[in-house]
Amino acid sequence: MPRFKMVDGETIQLTAEEETARDAEEATWAAGENGRSLADMRETRNRLLADTDFYALSDVTMADAMTTYRQDLRDLPAGKTTKAAVDGATWPTKP
Repeated sequence: MPRFKMVDGETIQLTAEEETARDAEEATWAAGENGRSLADMRETRNRLLADTDFYALSDVTMADAMTTYRQDLRDLPAGKTTKAAVDGATWPTKP
């Protein structure tokens, strides 16, 4: 199916070279899907850990449930190598 672009308000069909370049861009984007998904997971995980960092201060006694929660968060990305694995991950529940 042909693709089009807008030039000066006109719809113009892409040339063969532009189609090839666009196909390459889309392939590169698709190849990085797993890395983006894992990066998003780590970003969320890091935010959740930061939200509970005050429990790890030396003058606070951390409950066993909180220790387990934080460890489960740190372990979460382990073994996740595909977008499906990241999407299917079960996030621990904060105590």
